[in-house]
Amino acid sequence: MTTDWDVGKLMGISGGYWNGCALQAGVRLKVFNHLDGAGCRSQDVAGVCGTNARATGLLLDAFSAMGLLSKTGNIYVNTDFSAKFLVESSPVYLGHIIMHHHHILDGWAQLDQAVTTGKKVERRDYGAEFERQSFLMGMFNIASGLAPQLASTLHLAGRKKLLDLGGGPGTYAIHFCLENPELKAVIYDRPTTEPFARKTVESFKLSERIDFIGGDFNEDAILGGPYDVAWMSHILHSNSYEQCAVFIAKAAEVLEPGGLLMIHDFILNDNKDGPEFPALFALNMLVGTDNGRSYSRKEVISLLEKCNFQNIEHRKLQVTNDSSVITGVKV
Repeated sequence: MTTDWDVGKLMGISGGYWNGCALQAGVRLKVFNHLDGAGCRSQDVAGVCGTNARATGLLLDAFSAMGLLSKTGNIYVNTDFSAKFLVESSPVYLGHIIMHHHHILDGWAQLDQAVTTGKKVERRDYGAEFERQSFLMGMFNIASGLAPQLASTLHLAGRKKLLDLGGGPGTYAIHFCLENPELKAVIYDRPTTEPFARKTVESFKLSERIDFIGGDFNEDAILGGPYDVAWMSHILHSNSYEQCAVFIAKAAEVLEPGGLLMIHDFILNDNKDGPEFPALFALNMLVGTDNGRSYSRKEVISLLEKCNFQNIEHRKLQVTNDSSVITGVKV
């Protein structure tokens, strides 16, 4: 919780979108791709990117001031950090999640309207396929950083078959299987996700241990069971409390007795006034979904208890976005 407020901090937060919009513009225009190695002049970058030379110089100067570029004379070059995370060919490129932030920015600019009406807002359309790719790859970016840590923290020794519900590219299923050689997994998600998921699984040489089943868990029964462990990462916050109850009940149905359910999300404290990121993320769900929000520890535990889960634990993680995991064992 932020307590040391002053005018400088207030103004910094109010104008913080300047930095974000500049970064998103640079990623969208792919300027960092052209500044690797020996670097370039602003007019050269403008020529490659198809942008205005004067305006491109202003953007590159801003990045230099932010510490994302180094400028010597009229030559700009990536810093080591930018080369690692903002050049598209890098294996740890974060441009996809930055583009997802760009796509939802228009909704956040209308937050006052969403609070007035209680409904999500209309935002500009960047193209369904481009937005879907940015979202999926962005979630892959984030999960790739978290999954190895979670897989080593959440011990699954002795578990044989994992359900990765709404698993997208299957990043968590992959790392749980890497950490537990006896474990096999099923990714259950919409059929449109399957090509990306299978390609990602194959890149880790796990196709023989991780399968994909297409379906919509909002409407369909969950197939491929029984399972002795289920993973639900960032499923609850996009849905109403009533829908969350249904998802957890469906997961319980396909778990064996003694099966472990793990819910990973931006979980609020019981008073719902912290941590800060989950509280702000609830507003992100307000502008972008019909009924989604962040849920409190107390609410999630109540849903698990109603489905006869016991030995419920809230496991806090040392991660930047204050996500955490609640686990329970099926009776």
